[in-house]
Amino acid sequence: MSIKVQSTLLVLVFLLAACGDATPPATEALPSQLPADLSIQLSDGLGRSVSLPATASRVVSLTPSGTEILFAIGAGAQVTGRDTFSDYPADALPVADIGGSWGEYDLEAILALQPDLVLAGGINPPELVAALEDLGLTVFFLANPTTLEEMYANLETVGALTGHTQEAQELAASLASRVAAVDAAILPLSYAPSVYYELDATDPALPFTAGAGTFVDLLIRRAGGNSIGSTMEGEWVSISVEQLLVLDPAIILLGDAAWGETPEKVAARPGWETLTAIQNGQVFPFDDNLVSRPGPRLVDGLEALVELLHPGVLK
Repeated sequence: MSIKVQSTLLVLVFLLAACGDATPPATEALPSQLPADLSIQLSDGLGRSVSLPATASRVVSLTPSGTEILFAIGAGAQVTGRDTFSDYPADALPVADIGGSWGEYDLEAILALQPDLVLAGGINPPELVAALEDLGLTVFFLANPTTLEEMYANLETVGALTGHTQEAQELAASLASRVAAVDAAILPLSYAPSVYYELDATDPALPFTAGAGTFVDLLIRRAGGNSIGSTMEGEWVSISVEQLLVLDPAIILLGDAAWGETPEKVAARPGWETLTAIQNGQVFPFDDNLVSRPGPRLVDGLEALVELLHPGVLK
């Protein structure tokens, strides 16, 4: 064998040895690597720990506010069932109606939808939650917020449950920015008009208004007004015409406009014609859903109130 051939064979031997000792590239997947844990565990408004193996892809909403939150954070396509009163946004209307009128839900219909999450809310009694869990369903009770800031937190909670954390955080930040603009506009004002917010005047001699601590009260005050119901306890508080005449509100807002009440009907009520709000033409229909559903449209309600109480303040 020639020296040239021997040299070539030696080079091949060294190369093969070197290849055998080579370390695998760092980019190669290791068999021991496991997928990340996608499970979710959160405490709900009833103080219970609720677990999901992964973000919910099939959700049944039992409240209008829950439905509005789900669609607002981009989880609308995951909603497979909604209560009868969930009429916003329009995209929610084709979703299966599972009842809820007078508190009566169709549990069989809910079960048939095979949800991996049922989103309950403040209007739902604990007994309903227990009944759904007895059927083997996972229920998360979203407590009604008492402040706008708590409402932002609810958005993020639903975002975490449905895999829309970023969208929920961005929405909360946007809403907070709008509220900050309202606060800045109201701060320098020295006049706060008195406001009577009507919930129900089936008996015009003893109508109902919103009491202290309700979102109606909170939002009227944050919009630079004084709700005449702010010193009364209860969500729905009856007030006599005699009391109303003494308090003499500067502005009347008809939260019962959806049920047919109009400024003209209010002015025609016996004894009401002497009220300052009626004499000055300061009686306005108002969309009660904007202040009674504890979801993102509360900020729409706040801005609408500012426009009525302090026209032109918001630029």
